[in-house]
Amino acid sequence: MSHYFTNDDIKSEEQKIVCQINDTPFSFFTDNGVFSKKGLDFGTRSLLENLDIDNLKGDILDFGCGYGPIGIYISKIKNIKVDMIDINLRSIELAKKNALLNKVNVNVFESNIYENINKKYDFIISNPPIRVGKKILYEILFDASKYLKENGELWIVINKDQGAKTVLKDLESKYKVELVKKNKGFYIIKAQNQLTN
Repeated sequence: MSHYFTNDDIKSEEQKIVCQINDTPFSFFTDNGVFSKKGLDFGTRSLLENLDIDNLKGDILDFGCGYGPIGIYISKIKNIKVDMIDINLRSIELAKKNALLNKVNVNVFESNIYENINKKYDFIISNPPIRVGKKILYEILFDASKYLKENGELWIVINKDQGAKTVLKDLESKYKVELVKKNKGFYIIKAQNQLTN
């Protein structure tokens, strides 16, 4: 089975979806082979609706951007440039297209985990790819500290059925962790970087 984090040659069937996030309308092109192609998924929506949007500033990274809803939403609401990365090439192309569609200033590029990242961020925000397995997931979550500024924040959403309670507890070994919200089994987690890297 093909997953959205691979670059298999899956037949393209591009479609356009429309949604509202916190009363702001957005349109997105989606396609086969990308996460949540039929519409904005509940986890991502929950994350965006519970972000501390007023405090978002500085350098922001949308990790595993998919077709772009997180980075595009933040850029639109805050009128700031957001870096957006994914390993899936179709996602990258869709995110670039959706940035133009929604008239936002973002920088979309390919990166396998953090290999093409060469700066530190105030915020890393992600609906992380759970299906990569625990080893890679934990690499994503714990290595984020190397790419966060001192006191920078990692914001993620994870379903309790996919191990949210364990992740929440394990993150405490590296970050100052806060459970921001539980929404129908989805945990919105803020993990603040504690050390100067």
